Amino acid sequence: QVQLVESGGGLVQTGGSLRLSCAASGRTFSSYAVGWFRQAPGKEREFVTTISGSGARIKYADSVLGRFTISRDNAKNTVYLQMNSLKPEDTAVYYCAASSKVGIVGREYDYWGQGTQVTVSS
Repeated sequence: QVQLVESGGGLVQTGGSLRLSCAASGRTFSSYAVGWFRQAPGKEREFVTTISGSGARIKYADSVLGRFTISRDNAKNTVYLQMNSLKPEDTAVYYCAASSKVGIVGREYDYWGQGTQVTVSS
């Protein structure tokens, strides 16, 4: 069982930066891939990025490649999402999720956090 708690969301202007954190409980955290997904109002949830348990494998959605960076600190049971050059279209609720697979589809993830709101003003 893994419990996830996101933090770090907020309001930022276009071009600004935010760093989200996903803190996990459980002694086996390092065995899970952790992904970030987001959902904007009226839109479907979409994949953002994911990182394997060791950190060796990372995937990004094309829409965030070069702007967002995922990382993890297994000693702290935490995954980070550094978001730079933010755009209004990045506005969404951001969720972290854990899975045994380094997948890009939400249904591959077994555990989810409650989400954190990111709003980018134009």
